[in-house]
Amino acid sequence: MTMDRLSSLLHHFNLHASTFHRGGFCGTSSHGEHEPHGYIHLLRAGRMSFREGDGRELRLEEPSLMLVARPRLHQMTASEADGAELVCATLAFDGGIDNPLSRSLPGAIVKPLRELPSLSGCLDWLFAEAAGEDCGRELVLNRLFELMVIQLLRHLMNSRELASGMMAGLAEPRLARALNQLHEKPQHGWSVAELAALAGMSRASFAAHFHDVVGATPADYLVGWRVSLAQKRLREGRPMALIADEVGYESPSALARAFRRKVGASPSEWLRQVAQ
Repeated sequence: MTMDRLSSLLHHFNLHASTFHRGGFCGTSSHGEHEPHGYIHLLRAGRMSFREGDGRELRLEEPSLMLVARPRLHQMTASEADGAELVCATLAFDGGIDNPLSRSLPGAIVKPLRELPSLSGCLDWLFAEAAGEDCGRELVLNRLFELMVIQLLRHLMNSRELASGMMAGLAEPRLARALNQLHEKPQHGWSVAELAALAGMSRASFAAHFHDVVGATPADYLVGWRVSLAQKRLREGRPMALIADEVGYESPSALARAFRRKVGASPSEWLRQVAQ
């Protein structure tokens, strides 16, 4: 059975949340760029300031969501008078911090909750759990955070809020048909003509449109997707010979050459780097 565009993506690079704060917040909290995960912060009530590493500061005066999908310096500040109440979780992806899903998202997404009506049911449940003391609360909160992020990804695609990259491609129905098949069957030797046929476009129009929206040629995107899958499998301890076959290379050496071109290191060198 063919999966939908988001399920196919999350099948390879699923997300995992871990709640670490729920309740009042006063003072300053900084989160560094060298941590092996991202963050989700929910301002349930009150006010606060959110500052990104580049110095941009936002004053949040209403319930808001802050998603920092990749390790990125950011800071939150609130005074006692602000009456801020936060629920926060770390966010990790299968495949590590440099996976295609997290790379396709902006450095930080900050939105008032009123602009995310499709998340309201999940958020109501999440806030109720955070305020309660029921058994299994932390596990329920973690699952609700994960569900909320999936719903946010769905919202970003349906509203076409991202101008370029993989998520923008998945938001475009014609490109999504091609990308979904490419994601599900990376071992296939996809040609531009085959992908264009899936999109219902001419070869030339598809190639130009793909590059404009996704930001890469179809061939380069396919190599990047295959290497990302290889990185995930290497982390899992799979042998190179098996990985090469699974992602569409005729030999481990062919995969290693593509890997070095994309990553700048051999598979073994890269594994040592991420293990440090």
